[in-house]
Amino acid sequence: MKKIKFAYFLCMALFTNVFTSAAQNLDNIIAKHIDAIGGRDNWNKLKTMRTESSMKSNGAEIVFIGTSVKNKGTRSDVMLMGMSGWSIVTKEVGWSLYPWAGQTKAEAMTADDLKMAVEELDMLEDFLTYKEKGKSINFYGMEDVDGTECYKIKMIDKNQKESTYFIDPDTYMTIKITTKVKSNGQENEYSTFYSNYEKLPEGIVMPMSNTNGWSENRVNKIEINVPVDEKIFIPAK
Repeated sequence: MKKIKFAYFLCMALFTNVFTSAAQNLDNIIAKHIDAIGGRDNWNKLKTMRTESSMKSNGAEIVFIGTSVKNKGTRSDVMLMGMSGWSIVTKEVGWSLYPWAGQTKAEAMTADDLKMAVEELDMLEDFLTYKEKGKSINFYGMEDVDGTECYKIKMIDKNQKESTYFIDPDTYMTIKITTKVKSNGQENEYSTFYSNYEKLPEGIVMPMSNTNGWSENRVNKIEINVPVDEKIFIPAK
């Protein structure tokens, strides 16, 4: 009986040590990742952001202009096939108008889509805010991403959106995110790859390129803390 008890407590001690080591390792990875992207202080200085980017998909070029004011609203203007569309998100409402999708007037976002969009209004990178937003994270060791052994970290938010981050152990930059989203009773999964990280004059570091299974997106310009007229977050009637 004594041998059984000893073996039991030895197993529990080993399990506790492994769990504690994994938790400490995860905290260390996150801390180094935050330092790599410019540090918490520089990210907290963000008030507004304006980006210009272009995407190639199925032979067509799509131009995006994104404008955001921290915790107030974001607007994405899209130019495609000679037509212009847009989407607007504030804390209260979300609207979109995409003529190439058959829309002839602005339509309200679904409750599920608005929930997910509002989460992004703080403009901060996910690892800077996961605790405050009540997200859970777990470390799943290493996994190969196109020849690079990456740290694999899974994050689940309060809306059950599941995102898996693959972080390069040499640069501590995210090189891939796989996201599972439940919307309107359906679950969708997609992966995005990030590259060409660039340090902006304001000290933050952002990827200037990203790709997924159907398109390649290139960021051409980023402006930080520029004046923004918040009337752009009111849909034209």
